[in-house]
Amino acid sequence: MMKKLTLFLSIFPASVIAQHPHLPTGPNADLRGVMLMPTHDEWNRNVSKDDIDPLSDAIIASIGIEKGLHEDFGIVWRGQPGGIPYHVVSGSQPTVPVSFSYPEESDPGPYPIPQDVWIEGGAQSEGDRHVLVLDKDHWRLYELFHAFPLDGGRSWKASSGAIFDLRNPKPRPAGWTSADAAGLPILPGLARYDEICGTKKLTHALRFTVKKSRRAYVQPATHFASPHMDENLPPMGMRVRLKTSFDTSKFTGAAKVILEGLKTHGMILADNGGDWFISGAPDDRWNHEELLPIRKVKGKDLEVVKMGPMTTL
Repeated sequence: MMKKLTLFLSIFPASVIAQHPHLPTGPNADLRGVMLMPTHDEWNRNVSKDDIDPLSDAIIASIGIEKGLHEDFGIVWRGQPGGIPYHVVSGSQPTVPVSFSYPEESDPGPYPIPQDVWIEGGAQSEGDRHVLVLDKDHWRLYELFHAFPLDGGRSWKASSGAIFDLRNPKPRPAGWTSADAAGLPILPGLARYDEICGTKKLTHALRFTVKKSRRAYVQPATHFASPHMDENLPPMGMRVRLKTSFDTSKFTGAAKVILEGLKTHGMILADNGGDWFISGAPDDRWNHEELLPIRKVKGKDLEVVKMGPMTTL
């Protein structure tokens, strides 16, 4: 039996053995409760008992104590489903070359991008145009920022791109961006229908944005995207959580799942955008009326989890 196993592994090394062969492929495919990152990863950490950062009140005030959380997904916006889409592919998906505007901070690829991949905001979008592809067999994540197909998708151009080995994720080199301003992977921080309304449990931090960030970052981020030096502004990688004292008993459905998750895992600042905007993946099954109640949660109901060393240069 051992000889047969050794022979199998010699023909099919661990790097190419299917990681999650049962998962479906396609746009925004159901991940069926599989955790994207290892249980010990920073995205999955329980921060409910962490200390509060000394600058918490000042930073929360700079973003807006009376501004509410805002679901940046689940609606049709300018004719396109709101949110950041992703596409699950098999390990046999053909790869294509990608040229980058910032090659010095991008992973060269090639990238396994299907011709029918969804672009954030649609094919005509003038926005961030993120493209996220998850290889379910090698458990590897490919992400592009400001991506455009060339020659019918036979090649692509993008501002930046990053490849993450989700079995053994490592931070980007210090000072590097990714497909996100903070240098973080995007997909692990999205609110997805299959977990919020499927498993009905949020087991990781969410990604969020603010209009004005600080020229600084803290782990797990590796990059900042701001000229502003004010210490009361939020740095990339900062994590906030919903206060333990906040009463979620009157919330139901998707809103309650999200808010309970924010008490346990919080949300991580990953990009500049709308204040307190939470990122998620589009899905026709989202009931927007079930998401709207999270807007009742204001900045004053949140607190900054104590931050580690900060990079400002």
